Amino acid sequence: MASRLATAQSTVAIWRWETPTIVTLAAMALLATLPAPAVAQRARPASPVEATAPRDAGEPIMAIVSIKTQHVTFYDADGWIMRAPVSTGTTGRETPAGVFAIVEKDKDHRSTMYDDAEMPNMQRITWNGIALHGGPLPGYAASHGCIRMPFGFAEKLFDRTRIGMRVIISPNDAAPIEISHPALFMPKAEAIAAAPSRAETLAREAAEAVRTAEEAKKAAATAARETASFAASLRKLEGLKRSADAELALADKAVAAAKTDQARAQAEDRKQKAAPKAAQAATELDTAKADAKSKLDAAAAAKDAAKAAEKRKADLAKPASEAKLALEPVSIYISRATQKLYVRRNTHKPAPDGGGEVFDTSIEVPVAIRDPGRKIGTHVFTAMARNDAGLRWSAVTIDSGDDARSALDRITIPQDVLDRIAPTALPRSSIVVSDEPLSRETNYRTEFVAVLSNQPQGGFITRQPTPAVDIADSSTWGGESSGFLFQPWNSQPQTGYARQRGGQPYYPAQRGYPVDQGNPMQPGYPMQRW
Repeated sequence: MASRLATAQSTVAIWRWETPTIVTLAAMALLATLPAPAVAQRARPASPVEATAPRDAGEPIMAIVSIKTQHVTFYDADGWIMRAPVSTGTTGRETPAGVFAIVEKDKDHRSTMYDDAEMPNMQRITWNGIALHGGPLPGYAASHGCIRMPFGFAEKLFDRTRIGMRVIISPNDAAPIEISHPALFMPKAEAIAAAPSRAETLAREAAEAVRTAEEAKKAAATAARETASFAASLRKLEGLKRSADAELALADKAVAAAKTDQARAQAEDRKQKAAPKAAQAATELDTAKADAKSKLDAAAAAKDAAKAAEKRKADLAKPASEAKLALEPVSIYISRATQKLYVRRNTHKPAPDGGGEVFDTSIEVPVAIRDPGRKIGTHVFTAMARNDAGLRWSAVTIDSGDDARSALDRITIPQDVLDRIAPTALPRSSIVVSDEPLSRETNYRTEFVAVLSNQPQGGFITRQPTPAVDIADSSTWGGESSGFLFQPWNSQPQTGYARQRGGQPYYPAQRGYPVDQGNPMQPGYPMQRW
């Protein structure tokens, strides 16, 4: 294995430099015999060509686009597998350099921004319109910000990638190198082995808690309705008793006031009829009051049971969600600009607005960076595959600062975060360390979007930012939901970091996705078509 990545680097280096060198030597040899225009033409470096690695390829883990040499290379766990020329954004519409991931795929996409233009085999990396897709390649940067690939190449690639695959856009040529460092996750074999059954058990318990809570809620509602109905009956019986008592009192007065035998006899008759009615009304009311106490007690017990069931549902929702997320690769972004650490994991839950999938955003914490005023660079560390130590990692650097290893030396990841995610870290997990803040295009339907502020971004900043939409936060994802929790949305951008060029600041973590009708609302980001 030592190394296919090293071999890949050598191959990339050969591909990048060997042909230009040969051509240059040939040009020097022919310099005395060729006209000046011919010399210039032959001395020009050859354009990148499509290539496929001479081995069985695995699933692509990352793509690296070089703006400088206008080519893209795709990598699996063992090295490069496919590469091709591209056409990135032209002057004023430059493709932003930075760190991205695929957020949506559309085989037959047509642009709503550019006259219904065909963008076949489109793989979106930002919701404001940057994507990889098939398109014409004139041999230079000519797009409006997207990365055009050869039509056939884009078609072959389309079914091999997945939502969340890393896309790195580098100003210059870049390639992964193998790296090991104590800061890079080393999972525990026993934790990984236990993770599926733990997730299944907790999911089953959480689902049962949801059903129990729903049944308890219905029982409490039924008891409350019955109590309300019984209270109405009780009020009616109290009214009947008052009427019967009043009739009996009138009869007593009539007996006392009778002056003749006939009047007395009539009054006595009236009293004899009123007395049983009053007694019966009293008996019925006393019985109803006794029943009312038992029903009120039952309703109170049902209400308490519903509260307890709801609490158990909430208590189980979070560990069940985290156990399910532990089965997914984890991505971490560490920003020197904001001094924060962000975590994303794909829930594979379709976004309710019809675009992409929902990413879990439940972890966002401060992080310690030694000497925070000094540049650190932008480095992407990726877990390529399992090995005897746990995971085999690679590093890609796309912006100057520290080298990759020195960048990790300056980072201290909080222990509680490590305890939550490191034991079950999987291949395709990643750690991005950067001077940059997250772009505001990072939202609940993306992994991370981070652009290099020292590079042109015309094709990014000239596009309309993804607008706000109302969002809600579900405390679970997949399966049965335990309801919505609504989080405050801070609409102010991150501050304290001077950006050298255009770009968009990140809006702190929103948790959730667009609300359905009837749910409270918070501002966030919806899908924008282009």
